[in-house]
Amino acid sequence: MSKIMTMGEILVEIMTTEVGQSFRKPGALAGPFPSGAPAIFIDQVAKLNQPCGIISSVGDDDFGALNLYRLSNDGVDISGISINKKIATGTAFVTYQKNGSRDFIFNITNSACAHLSLTPSAKLLLNNCKHFHVMGSSLFSFRIIDEIKNAIEIVKANGGTISFDPNVRKEMLKIPEMREALNFILEYTDIFLPSGADISLLTDSNKEDEAIEEILSLGVREIALKRGKQGGSFYDANQQISLPAFVSEEVDPTGAGDCFGATFVVCRLQGMSPEESLRYANASGALAVSHKGPMEGASTFEDLNHFISQQA
Repeated sequence: MSKIMTMGEILVEIMTTEVGQSFRKPGALAGPFPSGAPAIFIDQVAKLNQPCGIISSVGDDDFGALNLYRLSNDGVDISGISINKKIATGTAFVTYQKNGSRDFIFNITNSACAHLSLTPSAKLLLNNCKHFHVMGSSLFSFRIIDEIKNAIEIVKANGGTISFDPNVRKEMLKIPEMREALNFILEYTDIFLPSGADISLLTDSNKEDEAIEEILSLGVREIALKRGKQGGSFYDANQQISLPAFVSEEVDPTGAGDCFGATFVVCRLQGMSPEESLRYANASGALAVSHKGPMEGASTFEDLNHFISQQA
């Protein structure tokens, strides 16, 4: 089967245990949980028994060891992860608000993953992979953007394909170099995986249908649009498919979109139809939100089939 690779941040997530709880005073916390959007994505890929790996860096600390063990134990090739003996593994501290929103305190730009690079081991992984996934959240420094561009070009030169989840903060688009980088990635993208209104982040139109048409005109082959509680939609040059979400009790929404994207990409690479791939992706996202912790709801095909059959 095609090997899937990704590149970007690896961190731990520590969250409050009560809704409305603040970090402005002491309180009970849950975690640390292995996390980072690319890490969640690739862990879900591995759970579906698809060969995969990640390029990143962690500190020589317990947080790094926690992530390395989790990813390796689930089947991810971690030979592209370097261990930085001088800088700590990244962290994210999360609070949950009564209106359903979350607030994050990140340490990524000053953590080990900010120093990831295309080491010889990483380049070997890229030369042996047929699909590379880009997370917009990983584009937090121009040095890493250049490394990701190089990775894309290596994979494309070997006849591989690219998927892109543009989960970037809107203020990042005000930086001319950032928008240029995002446009570069989009031009190489085969499978585009935006969430909701993000479909128009990189287009001239704010209307969904016009944005979809514009993106497909760039050469993007497929769009899988994540709609959260409204399910998901698929678009290509010939068809449009929308499927409703599965019923699931939301415990923690972190990682749901990453699991959706990973499952959709794996299904398409395994030759499943767009509709079947979208159904599995919706189920994957629904299972992800039902568990506390970013990776704790990652699912096998057996899990997904059981979940789908219960809601048939």
